[in-house]
Amino acid sequence: MTSSLVSSGNCMDPSYQNTPGGMLLIHLFVRIFAHMSEHSRILPIMGWLPGYQRADLRSDVAAGLTVGAMLVPQAMAYALLAGLSPEVGLYAATVPVVIYALFGTSRQLAVGPVAIVSLMTASALASVVEQGTAEYLQAAALLAIMVGVVHLVLGGGRLGFLVDFLSHSVLVGFTAAAALIIGFSQVKHVLGVSVPRQEHFIDTVGEVFSAASETHGATAVLGLTALVGLLVLKRVAPRLPAALLVVASSIVAVRVFNLEDEGVRVVGDIPGSLPAFGLPDFSGSLIGDLAVTAVVITIVGFMESIAVAKVYARRHHYEVEPNSELIGLGAANVAAGLFGGYPVTGGFSRTAVNDTAGARTPLASLVTAGIVLATIAFFTPLLTTLPNAALGAIIIVAVIGLIDVAEMRHIVAVKRSDLIGLSVAFIATLVLGIEIGIGVAVVASMLVVFARMSTPHTAVLGHVDGTTSYRNVARFPEVEIDEGIRIIRIDAAVSFVNASKTRRLVWGHAQALTEPPRALVLDAGGINDLDATGAEMFAELIPDIEALDVAFHIAGVKGPVRDVMHRAGLWEKFDDRIHASTYDAVLAIRRRPALRRQLLRRTGVDER
Repeated sequence: MTSSLVSSGNCMDPSYQNTPGGMLLIHLFVRIFAHMSEHSRILPIMGWLPGYQRADLRSDVAAGLTVGAMLVPQAMAYALLAGLSPEVGLYAATVPVVIYALFGTSRQLAVGPVAIVSLMTASALASVVEQGTAEYLQAAALLAIMVGVVHLVLGGGRLGFLVDFLSHSVLVGFTAAAALIIGFSQVKHVLGVSVPRQEHFIDTVGEVFSAASETHGATAVLGLTALVGLLVLKRVAPRLPAALLVVASSIVAVRVFNLEDEGVRVVGDIPGSLPAFGLPDFSGSLIGDLAVTAVVITIVGFMESIAVAKVYARRHHYEVEPNSELIGLGAANVAAGLFGGYPVTGGFSRTAVNDTAGARTPLASLVTAGIVLATIAFFTPLLTTLPNAALGAIIIVAVIGLIDVAEMRHIVAVKRSDLIGLSVAFIATLVLGIEIGIGVAVVASMLVVFARMSTPHTAVLGHVDGTTSYRNVARFPEVEIDEGIRIIRIDAAVSFVNASKTRRLVWGHAQALTEPPRALVLDAGGINDLDATGAEMFAELIPDIEALDVAFHIAGVKGPVRDVMHRAGLWEKFDDRIHASTYDAVLAIRRRPALRRQLLRRTGVDER
């Protein structure tokens, strides 16, 4: 396929090559979006724009201007982190922002380049193409399109639930590790030293400390001043566009003191052309090389985006629809690739600023995109002396907040076992890298879930005097216990994962019965599902328990489990030892037919 990217720059060629593959892809997306636009559920702008309130205009414009002032320096900094030139970050902050405003369901979410996705982009592309070449730019644009396609497939197929495989604890650990990787990758810019790109975090840290003795004085002073200034402004004046103020001050300092002549590195010339439409040149092998990264970026980016979108949706009393969000972010990423950008998603910090500044609707994002477009068209000559040290400082301050120690403590306090997934994600990402680390973390979190399922919570129950209720004797020591009737409850689905342990549990309780009437009651109220392995286990267990001269009863069976028992022939095996409630089972064992008939008339075994 003929390239539609100019090899001498980092912008898209205005003349799109009408190749068969390119036209087919564009035609496909046009058809998809045209179909979706027929329904306001798929095109949310049709839901809020016709009824837009004039009273919201001032707040939306103010928020758009504020986020635009923040996004310009951030987009340039994140592009630098991704190994791209600054204007690519600006391109990724224009058309994609507009597209998300059309298709997204969040009213406050600020979409654009973010730190973690930028780092993952750099990590994926570095092993495939050489940084600084036209091929690198093409690969970044292709990656954005691939990320968009994955989003669209998941959203169109209503598969948004798949991202739930990445648990919150894993995401917290991964994000913290990625923040450390990102922060150390920018130290070289702040200190003005040359550090070769390393595959692993430990190697990067070693290289940074080795190169510290070569720190460039003027660059370090400028970078550290920018760093301190950002931190101070963030604390004392959080409403001010700190990044923009630092950028402006740094540019002034470079020009007044001729710091560029002293060896301070600046971004240099930035093309002033607006983003142009074009399909990047690519090969099948490149798609294969980037496929895994595209899926990982989709999962991580969507988790970050949907998490922050839900926070502000709850705050403003409206709903965000995950599958619609997938479509909105997918469309934004496809647009990023077709207009010379790289993968984007919703960001924490900019969304917080957007909300604080008063954003009421996605119109604020349209204003933000307009600010970035105006910057590209008219103000890029002013940015040529922007020092890389200032951009590095912006990134470092932005990722500091991603290391959420308070949330880590909260996770450990709520569920200590979640610390496993969090720790594995953190350590694996630092040691093995972004892609492998997140994969290991997902597998580890799933293993933790399977471990929980394989050892279900169980309880021995006792009777609460004067009621028909039974409670866990470990939590309610005052309950009455009958030595001749053992009542146990299983609080989990019984499946192939835990069938073996469930059998041992029930068998152990049956063996422990020595006093008459020697009856075992399984309270099945906590069993929500039963698979073929679990049914087979019970079918084998019933005669084994009966051989011990123990009566095996079951109570409180839920509808879906009852259906499986009927199909597996278990219902007939229990015969008249199936009861509507645990209390009813005990009455039957105690041979109190009058009370039992009364309960059956009121509840019925088959009504659950």
